[in-house]
Amino acid sequence: METTETSVPQHIETNPLVALTERIQDEIQKIIVGQHQMVNLLLAGLLADGHILIEGVPGVAKTLTAKLLSRLIDAQFSRIQFTPDLMPSDVLGTNVFNPQTASFQFKPGPIFGNMILIDEINRAPAKTQAALFEVMEERQITVDGTTYPMHPPFMVIATQNPIEHEGTYRLPEAQLDRFMMKINVGYPSLEDEIKILHKQNETAIIQQLQDVKPVITKDQLAAARQQIREIHVEPKLIEFIAKIIYETRSDRSLYVGASPRASVALLQVSKALGVLNGRSFVIPEDILTAVAPVLRHRISLTPEKEMEGVTTDDVLKDLVAKLEIPR
Repeated sequence: METTETSVPQHIETNPLVALTERIQDEIQKIIVGQHQMVNLLLAGLLADGHILIEGVPGVAKTLTAKLLSRLIDAQFSRIQFTPDLMPSDVLGTNVFNPQTASFQFKPGPIFGNMILIDEINRAPAKTQAALFEVMEERQITVDGTTYPMHPPFMVIATQNPIEHEGTYRLPEAQLDRFMMKINVGYPSLEDEIKILHKQNETAIIQQLQDVKPVITKDQLAAARQQIREIHVEPKLIEFIAKIIYETRSDRSLYVGASPRASVALLQVSKALGVLNGRSFVIPEDILTAVAPVLRHRISLTPEKEMEGVTTDDVLKDLVAKLEIPR
């Protein structure tokens, strides 16, 4: 576990929203090769003030990208490595007896920070996973009847290996629903892999990370998030979002549909994607781009569809294809 505090000069951007996206994208591209979809969705989650789950096989830069994004924000960064023997108190903190005062004092755990990287989140058992329920949803924890609030910004970026890998646990549905998006990361293309080797041959990744400096302050991030909430969305597009969520609850391929929390997440991510594409309003393509990452982890296939090898992304694609896209 590591905790660092960083600082950057305070200054006012004429357009904090545009400055935020451009400056972070520029810095990320200096280290990360390819993975444009992952980076774009991570930035959308950052702007939309949501937690992100990144899944992929080991070695595809999941942790590196999450750590890089965290270091670009002028905020307290904490990293927690989840292991099978990790206890809830190791994450949240615990009351410790102080003999000098003859009383118990609360010692905060590494979850107390702004940008929290949880590495290999599905390697910890259900008891430890349940400890994250309250803090991810309500931005606070309760220990022995006392509530401790998190200071904004508070964002969890978690990485996990595919569940079929040895030593992994399936995350509880209640926890999955608290992640705004689940981003699937695949292998790089041959061209990108060659670029990765050239970059690594010139400078080690560890050295590149050490050279990263924060470029966005907490106040600038808060202002950008407020602008995201004010992005214009046509009533017909809000209705389109509601129809997508509603259809997941009646689709015969699904055992569990999406919750109302999913519709709110789909709306917020669509707004953020609109901004990342240089617009002050949402279009249907923003919603369609957000559907899979926002919903894939919130729905469950029927046993029959799982046996057929169907994926949640397949079902979502077919579901959206049946709906009339507003223009």
